[in-house]
Amino acid sequence: MNAGSLITLLFLAIAATTVNADESQPFKIATKQGNDQVDLKFASDKATFSIHSPFGISNAVIQRTDEKWPETVILQLHLKGLENFKVSNDEIGLEAAVSSQDGKVRLWKDGKEDSPVDAESPYWIEIRIVGSDGKPAKAIPLNDGYFEMQLPKTFFEGNPKSFKVEWIDFYRN
Repeated sequence: MNAGSLITLLFLAIAATTVNADESQPFKIATKQGNDQVDLKFASDKATFSIHSPFGISNAVIQRTDEKWPETVILQLHLKGLENFKVSNDEIGLEAAVSSQDGKVRLWKDGKEDSPVDAESPYWIEIRIVGSDGKPAKAIPLNDGYFEMQLPKTFFEGNPKSFKVEWIDFYRN
């Protein structure tokens, strides 16, 4: 085998590996800001999207490449505060805000802020405030902490192809 053939074979092997690596990714993620970062932890039927947003106002679109969503989808927003949070698909929009005064969470559906969603609703999202030590935090602004939420199963009824998450952190760097 000559050097040209060997180089061609090596190039084809690298190209095939790259295509296979891209095809095996369970999600495609696109962010609005270039310096936003979304880290994925994916194991069996649980996906955790850890979102870092230096500017504090942005969004991300998460699209599944598998046939269905995992049983559990968790978002971690690494922000100092959470003035507004919205997650939406083609059918449902859920919004929330966390008070910087007392850490109280307000949650509503489809833009109807005057009709809050409560813990008995199938659309309820528990928003945990987590400190840098991984323990529950009460003080906002957070320093190296995050807001964690598990999206409700009803959000994925109908198996939407993608969802969008938007956030506003009222504390800027």
